[in-house]
Amino acid sequence: MSYYLYELLYDPETTLSFFRLFGYLSFRSIFAFATAFFVSIIFGKKIIKYLLKRGLREHSREFYKEIAPVAKRGTPTMGGLLIIISILVPVLMWCNLENRFIQLLIAALFWFGTIGFIDDYLKIKSARGDGGMSRTHKLILQIAFGIVLGILVLNKSTSPFPESIINHINIPFFKGIVTMSWLYFFFIIFVVTSISNAVNFADGLDGLAVVPASVVAAVYGVFAYILGRVDYSSYLLFEHIPNCGEITVFCAAVAGAGLGFLWYNTYPAQIFMGDVGSQALGGVLAVTAILVKQEFLFLIAGGIFLAEALSVLIQDRIGIAKIGKRIFFRAPLHHTFQYRGTAEPAVVVRFWIISILLALASLATLKIR
Repeated sequence: MSYYLYELLYDPETTLSFFRLFGYLSFRSIFAFATAFFVSIIFGKKIIKYLLKRGLREHSREFYKEIAPVAKRGTPTMGGLLIIISILVPVLMWCNLENRFIQLLIAALFWFGTIGFIDDYLKIKSARGDGGMSRTHKLILQIAFGIVLGILVLNKSTSPFPESIINHINIPFFKGIVTMSWLYFFFIIFVVTSISNAVNFADGLDGLAVVPASVVAAVYGVFAYILGRVDYSSYLLFEHIPNCGEITVFCAAVAGAGLGFLWYNTYPAQIFMGDVGSQALGGVLAVTAILVKQEFLFLIAGGIFLAEALSVLIQDRIGIAKIGKRIFFRAPLHHTFQYRGTAEPAVVVRFWIISILLALASLATLKIR
């Protein structure tokens, strides 16, 4: 909305010249962050009361009873609705909605949020924490979005990228560009499904997933700002991606919504994000990584999510399926530390610290190449 006010009313020769501020990505990003944060704070209590009234509460799985406090059972879930609202409001207010990158990110927010909503609803309806949508059905829906995204990105008429860089990817710490040709289509599907599930696995302790997700969003926001500018991208030897700077405003909204949600999700949590939140955040981060052509950067910036996903994969596919015993005490990884006696707040804060350090390492790849 503010962007359209800028286009409609800005005139350097009149008193309306202050509308030029709405044209700056930095200005709109700051206000998108602040708007998302305060929307989350203002509506948080109301969402919590609504979820409690509707009986949308957490049902811990039997598997976790020995490590999950009884007090957590019955905490309202589906708090990801608050995250989605807190992202959507500033996006509508501060983003250029005609921008193709923003349109794809909004589509991802709704699609993956809907997947998570259905999963959460089925869990609550079954009154079992391990109920809900099957892994196969969830994977099919994630792949479906990846297929559509791949078609849109690789089609010259619908792609947000210039034709010359459509199938290019970047490798952190290396200056060269990798061209994937038709394989990029399958790579997009893999990135979408992998990242969305990785973020979902990390959502298990109070505040554990939302801070790393906000940090990763901030990192990608910085990359989007730099790659969207000809001067900065040229100086740092990156390929310029026209109009991708608008992603910075969206990422700022994600980071603000995440920190606002943390106000209520920090230990002891008053609300859980549920799959509606973790799927929405995971889907948005996956699409953002693709749109700024920094898919491999997630291996560094999203290292926490990668470790969580690998722990589940190793436990299920190698330990239980092949060896016949557990490799970790519990999976995902955060439950191993909890099972071994580390207090939940300590596990969470240490994961936050690691996430921030990984974010700094990710930003270092801008110059160290």
